[in-house]
Amino acid sequence: MKRGKQFWVPVSILAFFIVGGIGIFLLDRGILHLNHPSKAQFPVRGVDVSAHQGDIDWEVLKGQDVSFAYLKATEGSSFQDEQFASNWKNAQKAGVLTGAYHFFSFDSSGKTQAENFISVVPKTAGTLPPVVDIEFYGDKEQNRPSKEETAAILDELLKELETYYGVKPVLYATMKSYRAYLEDGYGEYPIWIRDVFSCPNLPNGREWAFWQYSSRHRMKGYDGREPFIDRNVFNGTLEELTQMCIAQ
Repeated sequence: MKRGKQFWVPVSILAFFIVGGIGIFLLDRGILHLNHPSKAQFPVRGVDVSAHQGDIDWEVLKGQDVSFAYLKATEGSSFQDEQFASNWKNAQKAGVLTGAYHFFSFDSSGKTQAENFISVVPKTAGTLPPVVDIEFYGDKEQNRPSKEETAAILDELLKELETYYGVKPVLYATMKSYRAYLEDGYGEYPIWIRDVFSCPNLPNGREWAFWQYSSRHRMKGYDGREPFIDRNVFNGTLEELTQMCIAQ
């Protein structure tokens, strides 16, 4: 018995590392996913894309359980996504409910960021509300801008966007950026939260509107330098999602 235990312990350890290694390999290749949101609970599913996905065949993408799509439009006060116009036109032509997002900059004013977004994204009835993507970049996580500095920029940006498009923008955040800047305020804005490990549970029982549950999905219909695509669900029905859209 004693010798048998000594034999099985190394075998168990070896099996653990083999299985773990296979799991890591499958995750890295986008074959295995940590999250599998219930189709019954979250029937409305979508993607978010940028120029990294290259040319997209929206008819093909739509056929893979894609009801809505958010497209990167701008970043900061000057960057504009080179694929936005094509994605905006062709996603709508394919019948995908479409919206645009802006990558927030801690380093420029809310007004100039809003001007950049508005110069690119048409005010089109029946499209989803604009999104402001707030996440850390560069050294910002190690050297975090204060809540006060961030709010001064963000509040101006949100005000300009809401005035122009006539709807409240959606706020996208990772759990880290949510806790840093949104947790104690912005209760009137829909939240889009990123959590690739489990279903989000926001503090104080706050409801989220969108959940980015995977950033390493592989799908057919695009040929960009980025092999993966982000997958999302809406926390409601398709009718409820359309009710969020920009009015006539």
